[in-house]
Amino acid sequence: MQKSEFTADEELMIQREFEALLDDYAHTPHRQKVELITHAFNFAHKAHYGVRRLSGEPYIMHPLAVARICVKEIGLGSTSICSALLHDVVEDTDYTVEDIRGLFGDKIAQIVSGLTKISGGVFGDHASEQAENFRKLLLTISEDIRVVLIKIADRLHNMRTLGSQPKDKQYKIAGETQYIYAPLAHRLGLFPIKTELEDLSFKYEHPETWQEIHDKLEQVKAGQMETYEHFTEPIRERLTSMGYTFTLKARIKSVYSIWKKMMLKQCAFEDVYDLMAVRIIFTPNESMSEKDQCWMIYSAITELYRPHPERIRDWISTPKANGYEALHVTVMAKNGQWVEVQIRTDRMHEIAEHGYAAHWKYKTGESDEGELDKWLQEIKEILAHPDKDAMEFLGTFKLNLFAQEVFVFTPHGDIKTMPLGSTALDFAFLLHSELGEHCIGAKVNHSLVPLSYRLKGGDQIEILTSNSQHPQKEWLDMVITAKARNGLNQYFRREERRYIKHGELLVNDAIQMDKDLAANPDKAVARLLNYYGCANPTELYLHVGQGTIRLDNIHDIVMPRRGWRSYIPFIGRREDNIDKISAAQPLNDAAAQPNDAAKPKKKEPHAIILTDDNLGKKYMLSNCCHPIPGDEVLGYLDDEGQMHIHKIDCPEAALLKTSYGKRIYSATWNTHRVQSFVETIELKGIDKFGVFIQVLQAITQEFHINMRSINVSSEDGIFKGTMEIYVYDKSELEDLLKAIRKIDDIKEVKRVTIEN
Repeated sequence: MQKSEFTADEELMIQREFEALLDDYAHTPHRQKVELITHAFNFAHKAHYGVRRLSGEPYIMHPLAVARICVKEIGLGSTSICSALLHDVVEDTDYTVEDIRGLFGDKIAQIVSGLTKISGGVFGDHASEQAENFRKLLLTISEDIRVVLIKIADRLHNMRTLGSQPKDKQYKIAGETQYIYAPLAHRLGLFPIKTELEDLSFKYEHPETWQEIHDKLEQVKAGQMETYEHFTEPIRERLTSMGYTFTLKARIKSVYSIWKKMMLKQCAFEDVYDLMAVRIIFTPNESMSEKDQCWMIYSAITELYRPHPERIRDWISTPKANGYEALHVTVMAKNGQWVEVQIRTDRMHEIAEHGYAAHWKYKTGESDEGELDKWLQEIKEILAHPDKDAMEFLGTFKLNLFAQEVFVFTPHGDIKTMPLGSTALDFAFLLHSELGEHCIGAKVNHSLVPLSYRLKGGDQIEILTSNSQHPQKEWLDMVITAKARNGLNQYFRREERRYIKHGELLVNDAIQMDKDLAANPDKAVARLLNYYGCANPTELYLHVGQGTIRLDNIHDIVMPRRGWRSYIPFIGRREDNIDKISAAQPLNDAAAQPNDAAKPKKKEPHAIILTDDNLGKKYMLSNCCHPIPGDEVLGYLDDEGQMHIHKIDCPEAALLKTSYGKRIYSATWNTHRVQSFVETIELKGIDKFGVFIQVLQAITQEFHINMRSINVSSEDGIFKGTMEIYVYDKSELEDLLKAIRKIDDIKEVKRVTIEN
């Protein structure tokens, strides 16, 4: 951070921002504590005096902006405002938490302390090195949720001002925002903040794509608003005749949301039909329930416009896990455009905008436990049995930040909320870990289904168990919930400890039964470690306990006859080493492909340019996402100093950006059309005579592209195929996909990533 005296204009700017904060606060229903907030501002201003951000503006503008987000966009009160103003004082100045406690009391000191603890923790430079840092963040959720809410406000302002940061820092901050902060904001019901965090993350990770979609959106906005006016005119008349006080709002999809739809549907911007939604926010009459009045308005809307039969969402009868309530229906406008209508009361709208803060405001009593409260209880359960590995722990927690849910029923009719994509095995662990560990299958709607069955909304599930059933490692691939994954990992850790204990007994017994070895047991264990390539005795005991290492010839291993050559390593370890050697060939040392005769074999010294301090460093293209020239990429430096190139939107890269921020480097392609790369495309279409011949002609004759493999199958008049082809770069691949889409009877073609 820079430091210099503030000018008179800067002091005036600071005072105006503080007055704007007080004005925001005055428009809230909170009990006004202006004197306390003014005291906190003056203290923070003095503590940060002369300090500037990278952008050059006075640092105090950041705490002021965070405080304004807390009050205006989240709906928090004076305690949170003061904590936001003071949130960086302890970390960045000589003041301590005790100083804060003496001046502002225990509660504000506790929140500032929580914010200080996590500032260098999971989202700091050494995040992945200790799981305890991440536990601190989660503990604050159960101790005082305001710590996390202020942290989200802090991140939102950092994202709004991210342009002043260097490129690699932008990748790290945007990556962890997309990975943790946006889902966390969604889980706490902060929908506008979640949307903005996603959009800003996308803007900094894919600036060109973001700008392209943004420009197209600006071009069609006028037409969308014209549709909105025509569409809402009869709705206004009908609601007025019904006697309601109401507000109508147009909601245009964000750039990120549009891009996500384009990727999901593999379609162009012009084919995204639901760019706009209409919100009806009304004040309910006290003589009737909110639910009944929402359905009355629904009936009025569907009398005016024809509804889509499969796009009705009732979040009133069963609110979302984050407290969201509304009635959604998609109807056909007069111009043939589908428009989603969201029906909410004033109370529902405040919860949708302000999330957790509004959720607590409207709680009706001690027994009023919603899904959000249950989620907090799940967080506490995860904390009781954390993963040792910080990245595993981070992943487990993220599983609990699911965005979409399904509602299912127990045999007794109790309703349970599950993440979309949950399996019968997830449901078993939700009910009880014992049920999960011994689950052999389930009955869904009275029909037998396997453990891997994906639950659907409205399913009634009965779990079937057997005492002889025990978890298998493959089960981890079947579950998506944090509770199930945590339960399985606990079981495997217990089993591992049992194997280690059993293996240690076997090794000790084998040594004691041989008088030559019993004379020096430590030397015997050391020889076994060396022979089998084990890093420590615990690893040896584990393999022995599991039966993958046998001790039948222990004497010959520990006491070899003279003249023997060096030991033969443990077979599994040799295979691991072979894999590492073959995978570590850097791009600039590797030939293209053995059968790529039609492609030039010329090599460039560096096909990737890394940031200045890594120029010339050898690197490898990651198998998880198969980047090719034209893809937006970044570099990750591993523990051995090897640079790995990932696509920016690669899921693996998302976790690396979150956990290893200081090892992330910006990278760009230096040259195209030097070397060909294997890419896989998937296509579907109507199985008519000659259609696939047209595809092959486009690939080989129009684009002169070589193919490595073709796999095609047909069923009920529909064909599906995957093809591995050699391309130079992303633009060549995209041109090919466009050409194939133009072929009659080809309904879908896309690039797919298959991990090697």
